[in-house]
Amino acid sequence: MEFPILTGLQHGFSVPVRDPLWGHVYFTPALAALTESLPFIRLSRIMQLGPAYCVYPGATHTRASHSIGVYHLARRLLINLCEKNPPQLSLRGVFSFLCAALLHDLGHFPYAHSLKELALEDHESLSAKMILSEPLKSLVGNTGADPELTAAIINKKAKKNEGTPYWNEQTDSELHFFRQLLSGVLDPDKLDYLNRDAYYCGVPYGAQDVDFIYSRLFPHPRRGVEIDSRGIPSVESILFSKYLMYRSVYWHRQLRSATAMIKKALLEGLEQGCIRAEELYNLDDQGLFSLIAAKEKELSVFSLARKVKEGKLYIESASFFYNDQYIIDISKRKAQETALTEEINKVSGKKLSADTIIIDIPEPVSFETDLFVRDENCNFGESSSVFKRSAVEAFVQSLRKLRIFSAEALDIPKGLLQDYKNWLH
Repeated sequence: MEFPILTGLQHGFSVPVRDPLWGHVYFTPALAALTESLPFIRLSRIMQLGPAYCVYPGATHTRASHSIGVYHLARRLLINLCEKNPPQLSLRGVFSFLCAALLHDLGHFPYAHSLKELALEDHESLSAKMILSEPLKSLVGNTGADPELTAAIINKKAKKNEGTPYWNEQTDSELHFFRQLLSGVLDPDKLDYLNRDAYYCGVPYGAQDVDFIYSRLFPHPRRGVEIDSRGIPSVESILFSKYLMYRSVYWHRQLRSATAMIKKALLEGLEQGCIRAEELYNLDDQGLFSLIAAKEKELSVFSLARKVKEGKLYIESASFFYNDQYIIDISKRKAQETALTEEINKVSGKKLSADTIIIDIPEPVSFETDLFVRDENCNFGESSSVFKRSAVEAFVQSLRKLRIFSAEALDIPKGLLQDYKNWLH
């Protein structure tokens, strides 16, 4: 343990911010200045769970509050690990990690994950670019962190700048270590969003015992952290909590409807050239709806966004579980919707328009179990846990649910639905 590192993490944090979940969160004056920057303030206008308030009225918490929580847990994690003989770290690296935790969602798109799967630059890359641009580049530097290292911790696709004088083998080692801490089974991001989302939705599923989890974590230069067998129940709790939150909250049918409607409008807008990808970057929730509203006369499908804003969500007319053999490429979704609409019109005699049917297939979900159990000398999947690989795969399979949403309630004939399922193979 390097005494200056632990001292640096414990002293000078004199600016308190009150968080309803974690209580007082302390910043240095320079770190607090990051939360007052315009790029960070934008996150206070993006709701963490997008349309979840339609089902859970309390779910109006923001990306900004989540980011502050991730920073808080990241600092607690480092203090804990520094008391357990961590790999050699520098103060520059430590503050780069704290800045990365605070700014990791800086480039996040508005309205939760409605823009996921679209042909857009990933938000980690956007976050990194913002950190390397003014005013954040100077603000990050003022904290004692290095902007390039901060950006590289967030964006795993980033390559090191060989021209940076201090970038050496030590920096490479720190970069790998901090990337492992920020993204993993027990990372601060997951520990905050599970607890925070459950708290604001008023459900019990996401609550985690962070104090106990941190007591069972041990630093490892290559793996980031590892646990002992006493920490196995904590990992099991996180896996099951994540499953329950997806099943009950994140993929609730009304949330999926709102998300699918926004996604369909934007996908069509991008394909028709009515919206450019660059126009969707750096927007907040209101900015997204304003952008689409301004272009509604150009493309009728843009009316879907207005309907979402007005709470006029499409109805689930059918659903079924699917496996990996089904077509899930969003670029092929429109052709599937058109074909299904034509078949429904043929069977029912209706004259449904092309925008009446939306096929929703959630993006793949992963349940990370890549964690080493030190006293059992094996990975978590081979440990004494009941959550073997087959159990985790069962979680994933139970969440693979295709839904067919429609503007009005439709009684889709079972034969037609079966034909559609067969066609998707």
